[in-house]
Amino acid sequence: MLMCLCNSVPDGTKAYEAAGELLKVLSAPARLAIVVELAEQPLFVHELVKRLDMSQPLVSHHLRILRDARLVGVERLGREAVYSLADQHVGHIVADAVQHSNEVQ
Repeated sequence: MLMCLCNSVPDGTKAYEAAGELLKVLSAPARLAIVVELAEQPLFVHELVKRLDMSQPLVSHHLRILRDARLVGVERLGREAVYSLADQHVGHIVADAVQHSNEVQ
């Protein structure tokens, strides 16, 4: 089945470039996993480390990339930082991509 995206994507090269940059940021499996976790609720770094079974430096590295892309926000609570999705659209994009991948297999 072919799908026409021409009606759902805004005209202009800038929109395509921005969408391409978003997909580049989301291209790492670790960042996808972080987005899935943060779509459920805001979390501290140590909670992400435990849930994803990743090292703290690796989680922090990916959070920095997501933060730089303005996909994730951070709020300082004393010495700790709690992370959340800046926009729920990103959570939906990732959920749809994961669901699609499961259907294709």
